[in-house]
Amino acid sequence: MLTLTALKSLLATPQRIVITTHHKPDGDAMGSSLGLYSYLIQKGHHVKVITPTDYPSFLHWMPNNADVLIFTAEQERAAQLVNDASIIFCLDFNTLSRINELGELVRASGARKVMIDHHLEPEDFDDYRHWDINACAAAQLVYDFIVNQLEDKEGINKDVAACLYTGIMTDSGSFRFASANSTVYRIAADLIDLGADHAKIHQLVYDNASEDRLRFLGYCLSNKLEVIREFNTAIISVTKEELAQFNSATGDTEGVVNFALSINGIRLAALIIERTDKVKLSVRSTGDFPANEICKKYFNGGGHRNAAGGAAEKPLTEVVDKFKSILAEYKNQLIA
Repeated sequence: MLTLTALKSLLATPQRIVITTHHKPDGDAMGSSLGLYSYLIQKGHHVKVITPTDYPSFLHWMPNNADVLIFTAEQERAAQLVNDASIIFCLDFNTLSRINELGELVRASGARKVMIDHHLEPEDFDDYRHWDINACAAAQLVYDFIVNQLEDKEGINKDVAACLYTGIMTDSGSFRFASANSTVYRIAADLIDLGADHAKIHQLVYDNASEDRLRFLGYCLSNKLEVIREFNTAIISVTKEELAQFNSATGDTEGVVNFALSINGIRLAALIIERTDKVKLSVRSTGDFPANEICKKYFNGGGHRNAAGGAAEKPLTEVVDKFKSILAEYKNQLIA
């Protein structure tokens, strides 16, 4: 393993650095990645953010977004950058399967690998790990990495602050999740003092929907929402034809599951979507109910206790039926 002292020594001279994050990146993935990018380029490093896939358009406003390379669009260039890198930062994921085909390139690279993450059960592929499952966001850990480990708070300029604030805001559910403790609020206040325009960031992320996206949400709530009161559970299932009907773009399904969870008395909610290659699940819960256990045990996934995901290579109807069938196993927890 690489020590902090050795990592700081490496970063004291210009390095060829790749930053990557999980597939279909969300606000925390892009906020932490672009925040770290904006910090490292100040220090004279040669840096490139490589995402495994595309990501929502409502995140494209972030500073230095134009410099992001999408692996699926430029695989040869991405492979060369990974091969030539001296350091690879892996943000907001803890297993290389989360970055799809890019994962094997990272594994084969001779670069030093730095994991900054807050998910359970990390894979042992990294050389240096800044990891805390109690952190509300990877962006919080990037802030801590810069301020407390590298001891360089002065390196957090307006661009860094805006990106890290975005990551913390989105992964904490606009500071309403239990993970948003007093430390998180202090960090958010610090980032505002350092230049993050919190009102503008909120508007750009949450008040920037396309008409299709809003109509899709209305359709899901009006036509696809199923409430199972016996188990205090709500399910929304969507076919690929319904996605096409509303011209669904990357990011358009993000947050839909939270509306199901917001129903009075609901403890567990799932958004189950038929994609081209498989069926994807986004599962949310309240209190101590283990959404991550369900995803890990039954749907080849995992995540946090109250926010997890999974997938299945079966027809949508079968996946929905399977999800319903396991509710009885958790009935005592769901009706507590």
